[in-house]
Amino acid sequence: MKLLQFRIAIKEAMVEEMKLDDNIFLIGEEVAFYNGAYKVSDGMLNQFGSKRVIDTPISELGFTGLGIGAAMNGLRPIVEFMTFNFSLVAIDQIINSASKIRFMSGNQFFVPIVFRGPTGSAGMLGSQHSQNFENWYANCPGLKVVIPSNSYDAKGLLKSSIRDNDPIIFMESEDMYSDFELIPKYEYLIDIGKAIIKKKGKDLTLVSFGKIMKFALKLVVQLEKIGVDIELIDIRTIRPLDIDCIIYSSKKTRRLLIIEESWPLGSISSEISYQVQKKNFNFLVSPIYKINSLDIPFPYSSSLINLVLPNTKKTIELIRRLFHL
Repeated sequence: MKLLQFRIAIKEAMVEEMKLDDNIFLIGEEVAFYNGAYKVSDGMLNQFGSKRVIDTPISELGFTGLGIGAAMNGLRPIVEFMTFNFSLVAIDQIINSASKIRFMSGNQFFVPIVFRGPTGSAGMLGSQHSQNFENWYANCPGLKVVIPSNSYDAKGLLKSSIRDNDPIIFMESEDMYSDFELIPKYEYLIDIGKAIIKKKGKDLTLVSFGKIMKFALKLVVQLEKIGVDIELIDIRTIRPLDIDCIIYSSKKTRRLLIIEESWPLGSISSEISYQVQKKNFNFLVSPIYKINSLDIPFPYSSSLINLVLPNTKKTIELIRRLFHL
């Protein structure tokens, strides 16, 4: 085992795959000479050269389209967005080209491309740089959406994503780039579309993903102190969604709570709630609950940020009401 930062786990996944396949290249703003905005690609330019680690102008629409065209012609691009907020400039290429080419061509063209970069809030960055778009992209057939919550998952899922023949939205968290975790020294892959039960319990199924899992893991410990035994699920992949894992768990605990960073309307938690009540209604002993960020643009003020995001106070208050504690 070795202790690895989240950003280095991402880098190792790219480096290992690029060594195996000369068709893989990395493209994006500041990925080469600056070593990446978050130092994820540190040293990769020296290792692979300027034909495989490519700096771009500030032109997301342009270099996204370039990557999609390259993928259609046999290459396997990794397109880095400095933040997924900037992917909105390129969303026409992602939604109307990358996701649909395989279907529209009758399987004559594949688009093996990974769009990756940080997502969600990361402190005092203001409304335009603090948004979550996983539910937007997951709504589109033809795309797969992956959000790891730790270094181990990040490496294994990114390697699988790079090898996949479909376009992948691979979302990281700026808040996690400096996190350390022990991961194996040997090569490993993690299947896309498989959730993981991080802790088994009997009283309540708690579901989350991405950086909210850090909050959820601490929350589980606090809830144990008031006598609530949580089963915690990290779904890891938003599309395809491992709903069977959630249904199996909620049949056992008979209660379900989903915690998610994005806005409440049309969220991933809304979809999970619908699918579970449709397939598991007779097993539930209480309504399904979800906690999202408040339905407002994300604030700049640090004191307001704590009020907007899911937090320990509102979660524990909800669970106390649920169990009449």
